[in-house]
Parts: sequence; C-alpha cells; structure tokens
Amino acid sequence: MKLLKPTWVNHNGKPIFSVDIHPDGTKFATGGQGQDSGKVVIWNMSPVLQEDDEKDENIPKMLCQMDNHLACVNCVRWSNSGMYLASGGDDKLIMVWKRATYIGPSTVFGSSGKLANVEQWRCVSILRNHSGDVMDVAWSPHDAWLASCSVDNTVVIWNAVKFPEILATLRGHSGLVKGLTWDPVGKYIASQADDRSLKVWRTLDWQLETSITKPFDECGGTTHVLRLSWSPDGHYLVSAHAMNNSGPTAQIIEREGWKTNMDFVGHRKAVTVVKFNPKIFKKKQKNGSSTKPSCPYCCCAVGSKDRSLSVWLTCLKRPLVVIHELFDKSIMDISWTLNGLGILVCSMDGSVAFLDFSQDELGDPLSEEEKSRIHQSTYGKSLAIMTEAQLSTAVIENPEMLKYQRRQQQQQLEQKSASTRETGSATSVAGVVNGESLEDIRKNLLKKQVETRTADGRRRITPLCIAQLDTGDFSTAFFNSIPLSGSLAGTMLSSHSSPQLLPLDSSTPNSFGASKPCTEPVVAASARPAGDSVNKDSMNATSTPAALSPSVLTTPSKIEPMKAFDSRFTERSKATPGAPALTSVTPTAMERDVHRQVVVVKEESLHSILAGSDMTVSQILLTQHGIPVMNLSDGKAYCFNPSLSTWNLVSDKQDSLAQCADFRSSLPSQDAMLCSGPLAIIQGRTSNSGRQAARLFSVPHVVQQETTLAYLENQVAAALTLQSSHEYRHWLLLYARYLVNEGFEYRLREICKDLLGPVHYSTGSQWESTVVGLRKRELLKELLPVIGQNLRFQRLFTECQEQLDILRDK
Repeated sequence: MKLLKPTWVNHNGKPIFSVDIHPDGTKFATGGQGQDSGKVVIWNMSPVLQEDDEKDENIPKMLCQMDNHLACVNCVRWSNSGMYLASGGDDKLIMVWKRATYIGPSTVFGSSGKLANVEQWRCVSILRNHSGDVMDVAWSPHDAWLASCSVDNTVVIWNAVKFPEILATLRGHSGLVKGLTWDPVGKYIASQADDRSLKVWRTLDWQLETSITKPFDECGGTTHVLRLSWSPDGHYLVSAHAMNNSGPTAQIIEREGWKTNMDFVGHRKAVTVVKFNPKIFKKKQKNGSSTKPSCPYCCCAVGSKDRSLSVWLTCLKRPLVVIHELFDKSIMDISWTLNGLGILVCSMDGSVAFLDFSQDELGDPLSEEEKSRIHQSTYGKSLAIMTEAQLSTAVIENPEMLKYQRRQQQQQLEQKSASTRETGSATSVAGVVNGESLEDIRKNLLKKQVETRTADGRRRITPLCIAQLDTGDFSTAFFNSIPLSGSLAGTMLSSHSSPQLLPLDSSTPNSFGASKPCTEPVVAASARPAGDSVNKDSMNATSTPAALSPSVLTTPSKIEPMKAFDSRFTERSKATPGAPALTSVTPTAMERDVHRQVVVVKEESLHSILAGSDMTVSQILLTQHGIPVMNLSDGKAYCFNPSLSTWNLVSDKQDSLAQCADFRSSLPSQDAMLCSGPLAIIQGRTSNSGRQAARLFSVPHVVQQETTLAYLENQVAAALTLQSSHEYRHWLLLYARYLVNEGFEYRLREICKDLLGPVHYSTGSQWESTVVGLRKRELLKELLPVIGQNLRFQRLFTECQEQLDILRDK
C-alpha cells in the first residue's frame, strides 16, 4: 500500500467536505467552502497517480473551478455514466453540471487572470425544492433517478431523465437527513438522519420498508455528515455513527431480515463516513496452491471524527489496515477508483489523501459476469419448468400443437426480418402516421406550396400552415416503437362508435331534439361538492367521446334528479377548517338510470370509502349496464356492486401493482393495448414510470411475476364487476397468455377447468355456461392457440381439445 497527500489539492485552506472520483478514473471532483461562496473543483487524476505527471508543468492539475453555489458545497457526486456531476450545498440548491462542448481556456472569476480552466463545465439544471441545506446527493444505478437529502428532514427523488421533475418526497425522518445510498440493483434507497434512525425505502412505491433505530439509541452528539454505504453485492448496508457498549461503531445491517448483529469497531470517535469498494473480490490464488473456490467478499473503508481511516474485508475479523492521525481534523468523505485499488479521502482540514493498494492486498476482483451471477442468486431468477435444451428435443404429440408451434416460428421469423429491415433502412426512429413517415408528410406539404410571381418578376410563396404532428408522449421503448397519436382515451374511443361512459356537464348542449331515440349512450352525473376541483384526468378521458360523436344523445343539465348526491354531503364538504366533522350526518348516494327509469343506488353510505380522510368526489359516471362509478380526488375510482351492496375499487392512480406490472411480452399487437370500454376510460392513461424502473433495475423476477399476475387478476375482476364483456375477454386472454409465457401450469389449468365446465350434464351442477354474456367454451377455443404456443403445456392442450371435441359431437 502507498500513501500520498497531494498538497496541491486544496481549497485555499478552507475545508473540503466531499470528494468523488470520475467513473473513467481520469479526474476527480471536490466540494467545499470557497472565499465567499461554495466551491466545486475538478482535478486531474494523473498527477496523483504518477509522480512524473505531478512534476511535469505542462500537465494541468486543476481542470475547472465552479463558484456558482452561493454557500458551502456539502456533496459532489458523478453520475454512473460520468456525463453529469451533481453538487448540493448550504444554499438549498442541487446543481447538475455537464461538460460544455466549446473548447478554450477561461480564467476563474476573481483570480486576477492567473488560474485558467482547462475544461469547461456548465450548470445544466438547478434543482430547487429543499427548504434547508442539502447534505448529500446520490445517483441511482443506471442514472434514472437522483436523490437528495437535507436538514429539512426530507429526501427528494428527482427524475434524472426529465429534470426538474420530482417523483417522490420521502418524509418520515424527524431530524436532519445527512446521508443517502442506493441498493446496487435499485430496489431500495437508504437514508440516515440525526433522529438516531436509518430508514430503508422501497423504490417500487417510494414507501418505507423498515426503520432501524436500536444501534443508534446510545448516540450522543452529532456529526457533520452521516455517509452510509451499500455493499456491491447488495447483501450488506453499513451505517455511519452507531454505538455498541458505549463505543463508536459502523453498524452492519444484513439485507436478509434487516438484522443488526455485526459492526466495524475500533474507532475512538463517531464514524462519519463508510464507503464500499465497487468491486467484489475473491482470494488471490497462490502459485502451486490448490484452486479450491473461495467465497467472494467485499471491501469497505471507514472514516471517523478521530481523524483515522480503517479498511476492512468482509472475510476478515480485523481491519486490513488502520491509518491513525491521517489528518488534523475529521474525515468528511471517501471515494474509490472504479478498478477498486485506489482510494481518495478528504478532511475538514482542507486536504486530501490518496491510498494505492495492490491486488495482493485486496484480492482478485470478480468479472462483471460473476458479479451479475451473484446479483441473480441474491435477487432471484425465474426457473423454467423445462430447460431450453430439453424443449428443443421434446416430441410434439399433438398435430394441432405442431400447427401452432410452426405458426409461432413463422411469426418470429417475420418479426426478425421486419426488425432487421427497420434497422437497416433508418437508424433514427421516424414517427409514422397512417403508414407515412413524418418526414414524407412534411416533404409532400412543401411540394404543394403555392408560388406566384409579381409584376417585377419577384417570387411570392403563399405560406402554408404545417400542423405539428403529435406522436403522443408514450415511451417508445414500452410500445416497441409503435407511435401513438393523440390521447389514449381518444384512440380507444374513436375505434368504437358508442361511448361507454358519459359525464353530465353544464357545458353540454341540449340535444334532446334528436329525432331517433338512442338507447346505446349512457348518462352520468358529474356531481361536485362545493369548492372541489374536478379530477382533470378523468374529465378529459370521459369528455373525449362527446366531442368525437356528434350524434350522442345527452340530457339537459337542468334535470335535478341526476345530481346524484344527497344535499347533506355538499353541506359536509363546506365544513370550516378547525370545525369538528359532522359525525351525525352520513354521506349517502342516490343514482337513477333515466333511460331505464329505475333507481340503481338508493341511500347507500359512502363512509366506507370516504372515512378518515379529506377526500372529495370529483365525478360520477354510469356505464351502459347501469353500474355507477365514482371518481375520488385521490385518484381512486369505485363502482357500486348492486348484488353485494358494496363499493368495489376498480382503479387507483397510485397503485404500485399497475406501475410495476410488466406484461409487454404477452401483448399480441398494438391493438391489444388499445382495449376500449368503461374500465379503460376510468383508468385513463396509466403512468409507466414504475414499469420502466422495473425494466431499468433488475427487480427480482419472482417479484415482477407476482405483481404482474396480481395486476392482471385485478383487471379481470374489475372488468367482471363493470360487466364489460369486451374488456373481460381482453384481460382474460392477456392473463392466460402471460401464464403460458411464464410457465404457470396450475393457474392455467384452473382457468381451462372453469371455462370447460362439466362434460356430462348433471342437475346439481353449479357451473354457469356464460360470463358477462360471453360463452365460456367459446373463450376456451380462443385460448387453445395461445396454450399451443408453449410445448410445456401440450398435455393440457390435448386434454382441452379432446373434451371440446366430445362436447361438439354431442
């Protein structure tokens, strides 16, 4: 091990609070106090690594200095790609820096022309949300999110793809939050605060997974920072500033059950920072020794207020090395080089130290393949019923099955050739509208422009309005690059002439003069408690059809019975702040279907869905089957089930299942996604941020499967409750296709058994031959080609086909 203290890395005697090495190892950044502002400096790494480069005056040491922060900078962090640098400071701001394209030295402001910036870094985003000093920032794996924490007791998750969009604000700490770390696969983020707690949050729904307090109960006094760290294999989370028998420690928290049985001990004062080496190591094989496989281990550096640094290997009971009195003041931050052999440490005394290890000391780093294998074993991997090798040699017993297998192979070949044609013809994704590319449309429009000549021979071109072609704001990756124009609700409804849901709004014109009575469209009341704003999403989704089809029969807005709510509920919503809630008054609903002249809901209590919150009803709708649907201000939608007299949840904008369900592989085509009906309209355009997150970060496949299955089952149940036969068929087939793709034989058999019913009729049979107006056995016939695509299910396929043949012959 070599130790070096480059004196030229300094902030003019002011403290250095943070240090971070660039992923490519060519430079590093420091953050701290400037003369009268915050200071971020980017330094050249080669003079630290090589003595010759340090002596060579032609090799610059400082690459760039940025003084944009108004107060001290507490943290600097490079993104994993190395493209961005994020800095957070006492001015409550997070600044995101990117290297400018133009080249040429510029002098540092106020340096009287002596200091020149070799590289130009400019601030591309300023993130403002915290109401106190920003203490730490952290990029998630794959750079999809940026997290920041502050003395305002919150953690903010920013969408790093679309700054300054905020995805979540994590509240739960009751003290200053001073440290953040991401789980290496992006499933969790952990934060540590002065409230003597360490909290782990799920990235799936940004909710609290666990709060760990026991190791911090004895902690007295505070540290400037609490930089905790997650091990690269994801097994361990190590905290700063914990106590064990009145001695300062770095607490080791196991991912399995969040157990706290181990810690790093030995420091005389509070631990301020822990940092795991990005590499996973295995023991170095000695020449001539037996090559027995050794257990992989991690390496962690621990810095403390006692000015000493210790480096630990998880396979050793004692530290690998301890360096005492390394600085004059507390250690503030640690950063490893990406190859795992170098480490930079900075201190409150304004200096940095570099430690250089050899592979003999640390061990042999694992390759990326070995590392990903460890991740797969830790986070789960789908185990197919048959291996692909077994499948390729499996004998196909059924000629019908063979037909479906061949058809599938042909489709795969066609898809492959189509994709190669696409990539060959154009590298950029060109939007397509009605089979024409946007570029072609623009060229054709330009050809049509009118040109005239004036008397003096000058050309005059009559301007032509070229409308902006909207291709929607869907993620192209999610839809396999199928551009969609307009809103999803509009697209859904334009394909069907009859609207499925209709709100009654005061702006709707009275069109009772229509000569032909129309039974297909349905009427719904839009009831708004006083002072409540309408849920914009649901209004847009449901008012689109009215605009699309002029022949829609609507009721005049003056019909009083359509105002579906008891007036007592409106009074309740006007309750003044601070006044006690009217417990004696129960909000009730009453709805009439005007076309059928019947009362659908009568004096039904809304307590079960409105209790204990300040939610309001934003909209009420009625499906064509006379089922009332209620949209609430919190994004949830309930429909009334008359047979059970209950309110059933059919949509939830914040549903984590919907955000993480991933069934793209089961979608047969783009049309399948555009299923129209009441359920589609109620749910509107669902956010797929979680779905993208699940794709970006290797969420354990088992978890992914379970959430997708639960989501698809919920959709089938919701379509059933709404009696939407078209959507029930769509979601049932999608669910079955997912079961086939993932190899869930037991569930698939259950579906087939219910759809087939008893082959021989008996009087005591409870089996219904139809579901929401669809014949079950017809659905099973539609299901057979889907089952026939997977060789694993050929026995099930043969059984169902034979039974259907017997029934047909009867």
